Amino acid sequence: MLQIDINCDLGEGYPDDALLMPFISSVNIACGAHAGDEERMRATALMALEHNLHIGAHPGFADRFNFGRVEQYLSDEALYDLLTEQIFLMKKITDELGTSLHHVKPHGALYNMSAKNPAIADTIARAVRDVDAQLCLYGLSGSCSITAATAAGLTNWQEAFADRRYDDAGQLLARSHPAALIKETASSCQQVLLMVTKQKVISVSGEMVPVQADTICIHGDAPGAAALAATLSDFLQTHHIELRKK
Repeated sequence: MLQIDINCDLGEGYPDDALLMPFISSVNIACGAHAGDEERMRATALMALEHNLHIGAHPGFADRFNFGRVEQYLSDEALYDLLTEQIFLMKKITDELGTSLHHVKPHGALYNMSAKNPAIADTIARAVRDVDAQLCLYGLSGSCSITAATAAGLTNWQEAFADRRYDDAGQLLARSHPAALIKETASSCQQVLLMVTKQKVISVSGEMVPVQADTICIHGDAPGAAALAATLSDFLQTHHIELRKK
């Protein structure tokens, strides 16, 4: 039977965390920079343990006003320190709970910058490796993030998206594009099915383009995220695809 990881960014202050947990297999927990705090991190990790999920750190720029979605240009040293501080905090919490931190997935603007900028991708991979070389790095499929993680000797899972559309080069459409977000649940389900079974996605112009999907993201802050996760879970089961749980 085919397996796929479904991940979600949680611990960011949105109300549906508990509703999403039964229908995903990985959780990326905000580490107090763009959102969250230590108390919320611990509570989210405890819920994830109850559902046997892979627990990950979700570090971002220290910019709560813009939710970490505005680009910042930091020195390599400043970015390294920003990342290691957040990842170490998440690892401290999982250690105290008697479990392991599984992965790191950068957030928002940092994620998008690392997908295109080799220097930023290298700094992220180095920070993850230096905290714990056994951690997995989640990064955009086919991007600089994956290249840097591989070069650093890190396990990596290439990520695709259930609720975002792609261009003809296999890149995510910018959020400013009017067609960037998929709002129809049926369309999201069909996109995920094609990604998992064929490792392809239909671009916004109708082209069939390759995309490697080791993990699929559902945005926890999107309207209807919990309903999408529940429907997608049932849809995948009917097509004999199971979640890649711990």
